[in-house]
Amino acid sequence: MSPKSQSSLLTKRRFLPYFLTQALGAFNDNVYKNILLIFIAYASVHTLPLNADLLINLAAGLFILPFFLFSASAGILADIYDKAKIMRMVKLAEVIIMSCAAIAFIYQSYLSLLFLLFLMGTQSAFFGPAKYALLPQHLKKSELVSGNALVETGTFLAILLGTIIAGVIANSDNGRYIAAISVIIFAILGYLASLAIPAAPPSQPHLKFHWRPWQQTRHTMKIAQQDKIIFQCILGISWFWFLGACYLTQFPNFARTNLGGQASSVSFLLTLFSIGIAIGSMLCDRLSQHRVDPGIVPIGCFGISFFGLGLYVMTPDVIPVSNSIITFIAQPSLWPVFISLLLLGVAGGIFIVPLYTLMQQRAKEDQRAQIIAANNIWNAVFMVMSAIAAIVCLSLLQLSIPQFFLLLAGLNGLVLVYIYFQAPDFFWRFVVWIVTHTMYRVRHKNLNNLPQRGGTLLVCNHVSYMDALLLAGACPRPIRFLMDKDIYNLPVINAFCRACKAIPVDANDRKSVRTAFAQVATYLENGDIVCVFPEGHLTQDGEIAPFMRGIDLIIKRSNVQVIPVALQGLWGSYFSRAGGHALLKCPTRFWSKVTIVVGNCVPSEETNSQLLRQQVMTLRGDQR
Repeated sequence: MSPKSQSSLLTKRRFLPYFLTQALGAFNDNVYKNILLIFIAYASVHTLPLNADLLINLAAGLFILPFFLFSASAGILADIYDKAKIMRMVKLAEVIIMSCAAIAFIYQSYLSLLFLLFLMGTQSAFFGPAKYALLPQHLKKSELVSGNALVETGTFLAILLGTIIAGVIANSDNGRYIAAISVIIFAILGYLASLAIPAAPPSQPHLKFHWRPWQQTRHTMKIAQQDKIIFQCILGISWFWFLGACYLTQFPNFARTNLGGQASSVSFLLTLFSIGIAIGSMLCDRLSQHRVDPGIVPIGCFGISFFGLGLYVMTPDVIPVSNSIITFIAQPSLWPVFISLLLLGVAGGIFIVPLYTLMQQRAKEDQRAQIIAANNIWNAVFMVMSAIAAIVCLSLLQLSIPQFFLLLAGLNGLVLVYIYFQAPDFFWRFVVWIVTHTMYRVRHKNLNNLPQRGGTLLVCNHVSYMDALLLAGACPRPIRFLMDKDIYNLPVINAFCRACKAIPVDANDRKSVRTAFAQVATYLENGDIVCVFPEGHLTQDGEIAPFMRGIDLIIKRSNVQVIPVALQGLWGSYFSRAGGHALLKCPTRFWSKVTIVVGNCVPSEETNSQLLRQQVMTLRGDQR
């Protein structure tokens, strides 16, 4: 997929109306909610039916409550009916709700506005499963990461703009009238955008819907736990929302008590965080080459802990004095805080996009909407937990806000350790991709010949010590390499090899060879990709040496697909034996062009070492 793919999706009818509908919905939600909260906070005591603090906390609870009550039912409905029609019906309901809200704004009926906020939460709960389940139907697999990156970018920028505009409207003259007109206009625009969303046929049209919220919630939660990886994605996404809620709710007090800012300073912090998430979402898509890459998740998770720690360390001991937003931004002592907050958002975007995409891609089509509904329920649970955590840490334990941020960074560090041990090979594969693409200009030919699943044997020419790393970085699935035992046992390399499940072999030890071949057979039977360099050593002259007899034994032992692969452009590099021993000579070039050419699959019973060598030679051609 080309680098233009991200922006090109915004020109497609199968994505643009959906994107605008989602963004306008998130925007209007935040305009309405924040205007209401500001009106309550600054309203005269005699105009409020209850205490202002109680009403604000009640508002937060009323918006989240529908996700507990209705998400499961919404997921089932999204599997039974056309998702595009559901989105249009929800947007039409938003127009009706906002029309009522306009009247309530004008007459300052706060109880009515709170009830309508509950209804806005309800329409969001019904919108969510259809929204995320529709993406895999309208986008190709190669576009799914880009689509999710754009959705996350649009959502957080919409939240940011909605929050800022809400402040402008609420603080303007005749704010309640402007609010009344605005929420209706934005709701109508969202509905008009939804009319252009192409049809998204249901996955289970034969089912009949029965209104049983409790039973449906239990059933939906069970479905989400059937696949361990999907459930881990849901917990990871929910953890992100836990952290996000913890940070966002502390921004007002953090800006005032620790940074010496005014009310406008809160919007600046929110802007940095939201822009960071938008940048991270788009960056994740580029780094993963538009494909689902779980290896990038630990990178994002590490960034969250590192820059969360930065917020604690960089918060100044002496609180600066700022009389305006300009003087606040111009404070040099606050720039490290601003940078940490921006990069915290970037790490969050890198963390969240692969999880959403992997959840959508891995879910069965007839269960996808219900799994997303379960995700919404867990998100709501974690957001409630974030409020409880803030109350316990800040009120009961009397922690300062920077200390609370330090605690969040530490807790996220534990999550990072858990994620790493769940899939260390994916993590290292991504690190290898970064390293190899920094050192070389890597191109791929026919990479789509690599199967998405099933045991596969790769047979490749051996030119340099970078061969395995280049192949590992190119393949979207982890590769198990057969490698020399002496190199495998090197102190620093050994930990990396064990994490990537490399197979050590000593060609001079028959027992070692038998053990290695048995491991190769086991990996292939388990559906893994195994790569062998049948020459047995680096090429001495750039040509492909005869293949050793061991490759024939492996092929006969395992009935799997065999794929020849050729490396071009590595002869003459610092890691090859051209011009002397590898690694013991002066580098003569940097960022040279390297091409990985993948051949067609060959059944194991139809090939042998001689045929494979000839195919690798043909693929490589004259480019050594």
